[in-house]
This record gives sequence, structure tokens and C-alpha cells, in this order.
Amino acid sequence: MIKPFRIDIPQADLDDLADRLSRTRWPDEPAGAGWDYGFPLARLRELAEHWRTAYDWRRHEAELNELPHFTTDIDGQTIHFVHVRSARPDAPALLLTHGWPGSFLEFLDVIEPLSRDFHLVIPSIPGFTFSGPTRERGWDVVRVARAWAELMRRLGYRRYGAQGGDFGSGISLALGAVAPEQVIGVHVNYLPTRPDPDAGVELSATDEARLDKVRQLMANRPPYQALQATTPQTIGYALTDSPVAQLVWIAERFAHWTDPRSPVPDERILTNVSLYWLTATAASSARLSRESPRRTEPCPVPLGVAVFAHDITQPVRPLAERLYDIRHWSEFERGGHFAAMEVPGLLAGDIRDFFLARVADDRPAAPGD
Repeated sequence: MIKPFRIDIPQADLDDLADRLSRTRWPDEPAGAGWDYGFPLARLRELAEHWRTAYDWRRHEAELNELPHFTTDIDGQTIHFVHVRSARPDAPALLLTHGWPGSFLEFLDVIEPLSRDFHLVIPSIPGFTFSGPTRERGWDVVRVARAWAELMRRLGYRRYGAQGGDFGSGISLALGAVAPEQVIGVHVNYLPTRPDPDAGVELSATDEARLDKVRQLMANRPPYQALQATTPQTIGYALTDSPVAQLVWIAERFAHWTDPRSPVPDERILTNVSLYWLTATAASSARLSRESPRRTEPCPVPLGVAVFAHDITQPVRPLAERLYDIRHWSEFERGGHFAAMEVPGLLAGDIRDFFLARVADDRPAAPGD
């Protein structure tokens, strides 16, 4: 059963948040530390004070409730999703999947341009915000993909496209594998490619530089990733008990992963952090890193790739083409990991171009063609 859903956070939860923020115990910091030791104290205090005194959750809650929200139960788990129907009844369907530390909020600025041509389904990953917490083991990207296939079946979409970045990329690729008869194509704006000395392909200087960046990340695994992939419950205690801990855990990723020319506004970051805090899903969202194997998911359907210059890494096309049926590849000089929030016009245009071409290819040939 699919049920309408409305965001309605109890006032007691908002009062508790303000009280906890007012009683934060701040650490010291070496003089002139900058980013050398982690997130700068002055910047975090500024964000936390804005969250406590100036940020208006009710205003943002009302804006989010202008979207059509729904929930349903799939595989024993509550699934929250936004379902925006195009004004065109015959429009194709497109499923958009966020990543970590994002949420359905990532796609807010691409809904209007994309809904001109597509019916949009924007779910929250199990364990994240209003689809959380998860209650059992095993919610990896493949299980999420199977849940998405069931969700689209319930909504009556026989054929559809899938798009995502970060974990949304892995889930979308897995969806193409578990439901190849339904998925007309997958578009991603994040596609890690690992060095492969036995690949036997010719690489450009740019390709080699991209692989060097990957090697550096593999040799120096980021602390947040190591903790979430090994002990998500341990870090979950701090993130669930302290709003400032949850704030810095997410704000640091936005600081490091965005293009300095297209920063995500503080208000949008605080709304995203609030979604995690007010649903107490820090630990369950982190479990996706522990549950999901770090391997390349096969995907037999056509693939489109949008590469943003300031993402964590950039894919190497000759290596990617050994694994995927790539029909579309775009390189953008602006934008980072949160492309839908940073450069929504660029991303929406690329998604539209790829999927409208797939829709044209998917139409049955007319008699005589």
C-alpha cells in the first residue's frame, strides 16, 4: 500500500535541538590551525549558531511539504519517496537516487526542469532520513536496487530510467542489473574507476593523472569512510547524541567535495543535516558503507556519464568502457560531488539529453521503418 506522507517534526524535537546546541562543549584549537587538524572551530561555531538562532526549520519543512511525499513498505522496510508527475501524461519515468551524506533534498533544484519531460520518483535510501532506520542486516546497494524495482512496479512504471551520484550511482547501476528489462538506461555523475595494470588499454596523460588521484585516495583512506565502513555503530553514538557532531560530520564533506565556485548555501546544508538529526538516522545511514561490498556492479543497460571537475575522483573512460555500454559521456569544468545542488542546470540538461535519446531508441519501430 502506498500512503501519502507529510513531514511534521514535533516541536519538542526542535526545542531539544536548540537546547543541545546551546550546551555544546567546544574543544580547543591550536592557533592558526586552519584545516590542518580538521574542520576549523570558528567556522563550525558560526554554522552551529546559525542553526540554533537563525535557521527556521518550519519554513523549510513547509517548502518540502509542497512536494508530493509518500511512503510504502517493501521487504520489511518503510520507504519514503517523492513522486512528481509531469504535465505530459505520456512522459517517461525517471528514478533519482541520492547518496551519502545527501538525501532526497539533493534533487530539489532539478525537479522543475526535469519534470517538464519526465515523471520523477525520488526515494530516500533505506536507513536514510524518512526511510530509516533500518532494523536488520543486509541492506546493501543490490537489495536497495531490488526495492527500487518493486517500488517502480507498484507505481505502474513498466519502463524507466535511473540516475544517481555517490551511493546513488552504485544503486542505479545495480538496478540496471537486477531489472534490465525495465531500465532503459542509467545515468551517473560519479563513477569510480580503479587502476588496472592488466587492462591493456591506452591511457592519456589526463587519464593517468586521474588514476594517480585514485591511488592516493586508496593509500590514504579518509577517516570518515574507514569508520562508517567498519564501525558505523560506534560513530553513530556521537552523531545521534550531539547535533554539532552530526553537523561537522556532514558539513566537512560539503566543504571538501564541492567546487569552490559553486558552494552549497548554508541554509541548504543545515536542512540536509536537520533531516539526519531529526530522524536519528546517522548510524543506520552509515551502515550502508559497511553492508555494501567495494566491487564494481555489472550493468548491461546503456550508460551515460557526467564528469565534474571538482568531484572526489573523475572516471577514466577507457577503463570504464571495458565494463559498461557507454552511450554518452560529458565533461564539465564546473561542479563537484553534489552536482544536483551545485550546478543543477548543467546536470539536469545532461540527464535530459541522455534519457530523451534512450526514450527515442526504446520506441517500437513504426510499420515500414
